[in-house]
Amino acid sequence: MIIIDGSEGEGGGQVVRNACALSLVTRQPFRITNARGKREKPGLMRQHVTAIEAACAIGGATCEGVAVGAGDFSFTPGKVVPGEYRFAVGTAGSTGLVLQTLLMPLLLADAPSRLVLEGGTHNMLAPPFEFVAKAFAPVLRRMGAQIELRLVRHGFYPRGGGRIEVDIVPGKLTPIDCIDRGALRSLSATALFAGLPFAIAERELATARQFLPQWPEDAFAARQLPEEQGPGNVLLLEAAFDHATEIVSGFGRLGVSAESLAKTAAHRMAGFLACDAFAGPYLADQLLLPFALAGGGSFTTVKPSRHALTACDVIERFTGQRWRFTQQADGCHLAAMR
Repeated sequence: MIIIDGSEGEGGGQVVRNACALSLVTRQPFRITNARGKREKPGLMRQHVTAIEAACAIGGATCEGVAVGAGDFSFTPGKVVPGEYRFAVGTAGSTGLVLQTLLMPLLLADAPSRLVLEGGTHNMLAPPFEFVAKAFAPVLRRMGAQIELRLVRHGFYPRGGGRIEVDIVPGKLTPIDCIDRGALRSLSATALFAGLPFAIAERELATARQFLPQWPEDAFAARQLPEEQGPGNVLLLEAAFDHATEIVSGFGRLGVSAESLAKTAAHRMAGFLACDAFAGPYLADQLLLPFALAGGGSFTTVKPSRHALTACDVIERFTGQRWRFTQQADGCHLAAMR
């Protein structure tokens, strides 16, 4: 059994999700101690418990010690069974992070699957639906995956109540090289809001314009969602290139002004546009697992995050592959198997 100290590296929930996915694919059991040991509230949260229970459901797995707040648990995989599944996080916990746990095992199964995931679709510390659909999924399709995603209903923190649907047709993943993102095709800044004053979106967009002065005026737009889907707010900044899309998000929350949220998001996007990397820091985190399961490939990114480096460590524990980031002459980092 593989033993993982969940407080090592970035010490968060990504270790749990990647370990479950890799366990189902490689059929190797594991045990995690000190789960999310570096977080302010250590131990499993509801979304992590849902992800583990969902992995058990699709993979005929058994687990011990899984509960909200638990620090130690074990996971023994069975055979992945494709089919139609519905999982509800029960809070605003991220549907995207639950999907991260299930997607690779189902893509490598022997028949199609359909997932219905209910919970948060736009919440802090997790990729929003648009990121999964526009930045991550297109790369998987280039690798040979057949995956379609639909946002049925938005779900913001703390209410949740969102719903996404995912259709997955399995197939062999082919290694690809994602070095050049190509020419810039379009830019957009969208302020989504529900159950909140329109002035919040206006202030976010005005601040984003200030810090992204070269963006065209028609790139900025506010979108009001049905009030019952709120209260909630997110600013989505999108840069679409020939071969890649980057989405930077800023989530509205108590104690953070619209101006501060937009300024942070705009600076992050401006930093990405100033380099030539294919993937931003969050996309890099997401790509490591499918690239590892494809058996190779490479991509360029910005300076790797602790999430990415920790993902490399977990991948090595299950597969023996050694993924490394090497800084290039232009300042980008090349992620490749060594």
